[in-house]
Formats: sequence, structure tokens, C-alpha cells
Amino acid sequence: MDWVTCAYSAACTGVATRPSGLCLAHLSPEQLSETLAGVVPGRLLDLRGTTLTGDLLGRVLEATGGRLGRARMERARFTGDVRLSGVTFGGDVSLDDARFDRLASFFGARFEGNVSLAGARFARELSFHGVAVRGHVSLDRAVMSRDALFSQADFGHGLSCERARFDGYATFDGARLGAGAAFRGARFGRTLSFRKVSGNAAFEAAHFAADAYLSATGRLSLARARADATLDVTVARCGVDLRGVEVAGATAVKLTDSSADLEGAVLRGPAVVSGRGRSGVSSLREVQAADLTLHGLDLSACRFAGLAHPAGVRVKDCVFALTPRGVQVSLRWPVLRWFSRRSVLADERGAAGEPVSGEQGVSPETLAALYAGLRPSDRATAADFAFAAMEMRRRAGRHWWPPASWLLLGYGLRVGRTAGWLTALATVAVVAVLWASAGHASAVHP
Repeated sequence: MDWVTCAYSAACTGVATRPSGLCLAHLSPEQLSETLAGVVPGRLLDLRGTTLTGDLLGRVLEATGGRLGRARMERARFTGDVRLSGVTFGGDVSLDDARFDRLASFFGARFEGNVSLAGARFARELSFHGVAVRGHVSLDRAVMSRDALFSQADFGHGLSCERARFDGYATFDGARLGAGAAFRGARFGRTLSFRKVSGNAAFEAAHFAADAYLSATGRLSLARARADATLDVTVARCGVDLRGVEVAGATAVKLTDSSADLEGAVLRGPAVVSGRGRSGVSSLREVQAADLTLHGLDLSACRFAGLAHPAGVRVKDCVFALTPRGVQVSLRWPVLRWFSRRSVLADERGAAGEPVSGEQGVSPETLAALYAGLRPSDRATAADFAFAAMEMRRRAGRHWWPPASWLLLGYGLRVGRTAGWLTALATVAVVAVLWASAGHASAVHP
């Protein structure tokens, strides 16, 4: 401790007042009245390490007229209800490692500076509902044993709850996060409601032990987060980072003019990723999901390499990349090739008009398995993927029949190629017959 402690007892950590050398809690009634009479509203209030009953806290607030300047209350202990309605803090407030034995309600308070509650412990409910803070709020490593209410709060310069523990129900509905919020390594023991929140929020490596509902208009990150129950994410006009997320229950990701990255995600329950407007997914690499539905998304840039269960992925009303079409002359066999436009995965890139596997480590065999396993709902895309699966097998060069099937029949999926060969054979047959007939006629009538 970096302050002179109370002389009443070695066990008392309260900051000593002058000239008595005692903390507020151990002053005699006369000394307390004299000390509080000297309190100037808007000036520094130093209550570090002091134990404050509800009555003592009320007398302190009354002495300040509800207007405090800077407040230092590190390691303070509040044994009664804390109700700060109508109180204004004109400077920074420090409550690091403070203890709140009963209700802690900051509802109705105004903070003109920063607020630090790092390491604070709340034995009962905590309410920051509707609170306006011009500065930054820190709840790093704080422990909230009961419900924590932050709905409609306005954090001018952001909120930090890194490694905080929310053992009860937690709500941030309608909160404004200013410079953003950080919940890295936080744990939520019961339901989290984080709906209609404005501003960026980072939940990297967070643990959701119960259902979590997150809806934001700023960038949202849940990289390496773990959810033991339902995870419901809704974002609009921003991005959501779900790389390495692990969800035991159902997963629902709803995008509006937004993008999502699910690389390395482990989705054990049923999962749905849906989009409206210009929404898409950038990566499904290394995703483990036995039941995944993709609906209404732009997948033209999405990487699929390493997808563990492609047969468990259902694709509906999604857009994929397209190959170029036209004729290509090559030094390889066949010398002359023609292409029709088809839907392809982003892992298969186009070079000089010819689709090739251009992603590092993505072999034709891998692409063939992806194309064969994915299940697009529309017939045109399904036919394109069936063609691409055969094309990748041909490129792998393991068997002789794929090249022959491609050359003669277009793998049985290109009717035009089969019709072309039949037309060519018919033309050759007709020419041969006419040639033979002309030769026979000239022999009969020399």
C-alpha cells in the first residue's frame, strides 16, 4: 500500500486523516463531524482502504453536496448498499480492488473522467444501467457474483473487462461503447445479452458457460472464444471474427452487409450462417462442423481447404466465383481447349483462362473431395461442382478414364460436347459415304 494507514489497528488499511492519524471509520463522532465539515465539493476525496458502512458513505456524499472531484477509493470496502443516484464525479475515480458486500448501484451517477474498478469484487448486484462516462471504464479482473446490468450505458472512451468474471446474468443491451470494449479472457457464468450494442467489441478467448446473444453495429471478435451452450451472433455493416471459436450448442450467425471469418471454428451443434444484402464469408478453412448451413452469402472469396465435413455443409442461395469462358491454346495436350463458365471455389484460381489449384497446399485431390462433398441447393451449381470434382480428379492424373471422359463426354455433364462429337462423327460418316459413292460412280461410268 502506498499510503499511511490508520493508527487504530495494524489490521486497518484505511488511509489516515490529519491530524488524528485515524481513518474515517475509526474517528470519534466529534472528529468525524469536524473532518466532514472540512470537505470541499469538487475536490479530491481520499478513502483508500477505508471500510464504509451505508451510513458513513451517506454522510460523506452529503458533505460533498453530491459533487466530487477526483476520488481515490482503492481497496475500500463498502458494507452497506451503495447508491450513487445524482452524484457527479468531476475527475477520475479509482476503485481498484474495492469490495462491495451489498448492492452497488451507479445508476444516475455522472462521471466526467475515467473510472477504474480493476480487481473489484461485487458480492451482490452491480448496476451501471444508463450511466454516462466521458472517459474510459476498466473492470479488468473484476468479479461480479450476481447480475451485472450495463444496458443503455454510454462509455465515451470505451470499456475494458479483460479477464473479468460475470457469475450472474449480464446485459449490455443498447450500450454505446465509444472507443470499443475488450472482454479478452472474460468468463460469463450465466446468460449474456449483448444486443443492439454500438461500437467495436472483442471477446477473444472469452468463455460463455451459458447462452450468449450478441448483436452489434461495430466490428465483433470472438476469436478462440468457447461457448458451452447457444451462441447467437447478429451484426450489421461490419465484420465478425469467429476464427477458432468452439461452440458446443447451436450456432446462429446473421449478417447484414457484413463479412465473417470462421477459419478453424469447431461447431459441434447445428450451425447456420445466413446473410442479407452484401454479406459473405471469407474463410471456412479447417472448420469442423457436421451440420452447417450457409444461406444467402457471397462465397466467391471464401476458402474451403481443410473443411472437415464437406458432406455436412448445405449451401442455399449462395454466390461463388466464376471461371472465365472462351478458347485457350496451350503447349500441353490438348492443344486447343474451350471453357464454359461455371461456379468454382475460391481455392481454385483462374490463370490464363484455365482453372488451376493455386492455393498453397491445396491439391487437386483435396479440391475433388470438397466439390464432391458440398451440397448446393440449386441444380446449376450442383452440376458445376460435379463437373469440377471430375476435373480435379483428371488433374490429379491417377486414372486414364477421366481425361477420356472429359474429352469425349464432358464427364457426362456437358451435353454440348457429346452433341459436338456426334455431329463430327456423323459429318465424317456422310463425307465417307459420299466419297465412296462418287468413287463407285466413276468406276461404273469411266
